[in-house]
Amino acid sequence: MDGLKKFYYNKSEKLKEYIYDPTISIKDRSFIVFSITVLFGLFAAVPCGIIMHEPLFATISTLIGAVFFTAYVIISFKRNTIDRARIVISIILVFIFLPVMFFTNGGVGGGAPVWLLLGTIYIAMILDGKLKSVMLVVNMICMTVYWIIGYKYPGLVTEYSISGNYIDTMAAIIIVSLIIFSLLTFQISLLRKEEEDKNLRKLFAQTATALVNAIDAKDKYTQGHSSRVAEYSRKIAEQAGKSERECDDIYYIALLHDVGKIGIPERIINKEGKLTDEEYEIMKQHPDLGSSILETIDEIPYISIGAHYHHERYDGKGYPAHLKGTDIPEYARIISVADAYDAMTSTRSYRETIPQQQVREELVKGAGTQFDPEFARIMLHLLDIDSEYEMKERSEINDGKGTDEITIGRHRSDFTEGILLDPYVTTISLKVKPDKDIPGREPKPCIILFDALDGRIHDDERNIKELLYFEYGEIDFDGNTKVVEARKMQVDIKETLPGERPAENEYRIVALRIKDHALIRIIGPETTAKIIVALTDNARYAYIGFSGEHCHIYNIRTEKSEKECPADYIPRIAEEISYINVPAGDVPNIQVDGYRTCATAGIPIRNGMKITFHTRSLPTARLVWHCPYVNVFGSDDGLVYGENYRDYMLMRLDGECWEGHDACEVSLNVNKNDEFSGWDAWKAFNKKGYDVTLTFERDDNKVTIITENNGILLKNTATINDGTQMLYAALTGDQCAITNIRIFQADFAPVFDK
Repeated sequence: MDGLKKFYYNKSEKLKEYIYDPTISIKDRSFIVFSITVLFGLFAAVPCGIIMHEPLFATISTLIGAVFFTAYVIISFKRNTIDRARIVISIILVFIFLPVMFFTNGGVGGGAPVWLLLGTIYIAMILDGKLKSVMLVVNMICMTVYWIIGYKYPGLVTEYSISGNYIDTMAAIIIVSLIIFSLLTFQISLLRKEEEDKNLRKLFAQTATALVNAIDAKDKYTQGHSSRVAEYSRKIAEQAGKSERECDDIYYIALLHDVGKIGIPERIINKEGKLTDEEYEIMKQHPDLGSSILETIDEIPYISIGAHYHHERYDGKGYPAHLKGTDIPEYARIISVADAYDAMTSTRSYRETIPQQQVREELVKGAGTQFDPEFARIMLHLLDIDSEYEMKERSEINDGKGTDEITIGRHRSDFTEGILLDPYVTTISLKVKPDKDIPGREPKPCIILFDALDGRIHDDERNIKELLYFEYGEIDFDGNTKVVEARKMQVDIKETLPGERPAENEYRIVALRIKDHALIRIIGPETTAKIIVALTDNARYAYIGFSGEHCHIYNIRTEKSEKECPADYIPRIAEEISYINVPAGDVPNIQVDGYRTCATAGIPIRNGMKITFHTRSLPTARLVWHCPYVNVFGSDDGLVYGENYRDYMLMRLDGECWEGHDACEVSLNVNKNDEFSGWDAWKAFNKKGYDVTLTFERDDNKVTIITENNGILLKNTATINDGTQMLYAALTGDQCAITNIRIFQADFAPVFDK
């Protein structure tokens, strides 16, 4: 007896823990509670049927339904398929179980109508969204149909004594009432408990935020650092498939990762320049200090691990514990990536914000050494989708750039931020007047056409080098030009047409760029200058910024058209630069001037197929991922971005791979052998050029691609689960030339006979 009592107590405690566990979906908890309550009701209906001398078939059907329900709920719980179980049970309940109960338990005259309410209660509490609405409508229709059939065709209903029907009805009312009472009690208790948890977490969040603000206030260069790291960590956790509760936990763990700095002297934290060895050792104490401060907090499990281990490195060269690989707690590995990213994208005493492309390259280089490769890969993906570069420090200081006005004294003493040119027409309107501080001087505004990693004009040697500043030339508003790196500028000056003439002191600049040519029209009150610029290549970007001499430029407004201009819109004044003027292989050569700007036609993927080609990076290539890519896709016409295009997987030869479709699962294995001597050598290897062999293995819906280049061994398997049979591979890339493309069957015979 004591053993049974102990068993019951242990199970009930476990059930209670599950029901009130906030890390578990409330829908799953409601499902379990509802299922247990209904099961009690069904099993209670069996002895009631025996006592009332119901037909044996009715009692047996109730028992079979209860046993089936119990077994399926247990299996669904153990296999974590509760989402599917909710749908399956609701369908069985409405279309099988309830009609059987209705027609074997006295129909309209028995307790069956009360039992039919279970379908409505179940659907209302367990399902959600459109599915709930659909199933409620279906349930109402079915209930009406059962009622009409039972009323018009009483012979289909298994009846028994009137007194038995009355007792059956009373039993059904009592049992269903108990079910409703239990569910309402659970919901009220759960809402009360979750409200208490919500208030506690709100108080904890406010306390943590106040503490973090106090920490960040110590360092004038990292204010807001902790909250940004927390947000980035949450984003990484979300992409890694963590639950909502886990994402909340990682947010607060990351928020407090630097709490140990509260014990570091401000003279060290705010020191401008490099720390001495002694000062650095003191700074390295903050992980241990942070862990000591947080280890007594039990509101969030493991909250101290972020503070303690966020400076560990994946290769074991970090501190304080010198942990390596997956020995480092997972949350700390996430925070390490987010922390490094924010450090690079925030202003420091010794440097400005690092451009996004350089940040990306540092993350690529650090994957597997400084960072967990999986979380570094997720951070890189977040960078790729952050096209507007919004994941960075937002400075409250206005430096005069990027505003709608600027004053220039001496020639090119200040500049506006750059405006990117592309095949969509950009129209800029602005006004110009003399610099009031230098009266009597004629204003001389100008346009500077350039490229730079940060989209800004630079004139000091350090920034020119670090930000890869490249100037095509300078164009005065009156049409005079100064060619710097552009191949050629052609100017045509005419009188401004009356219908285009802007107001006094007002100018309108219309500009666009198509491949290696840019077109700029400067429309002034008197004249219009049309300038065609032959750029150095297709790969570099082209920005325009404003500067000049003795002028005040103001009321700057920018608009961009929504329609892309055709490829021949700008007349050519110089030949297109090509790096693929060599004999082609089985398919035409391609020159990829930017990220996936062109690709080969699709090549049907067959088991044992090989594709060989020669590749080299363009002279403008400067980053690790300026290399060839392999695209696995599906489309009705076999073309990239063709009819019904599905982008399944993109594999880069530097070892990155992305899933492009929900129906695709990718498993990537990257190994570096002794031939790999670092990413600088890898980039030089690509500039020199090399031959590539891609081997394809296909087993139904699985495609494996194997290749090796300069010490990087890649084996990538893509599993496509949407039933597509015709899969294609295409070559593409970023800033690379791909030539002599050959395709071989499994027996290594060429696919195309020459």
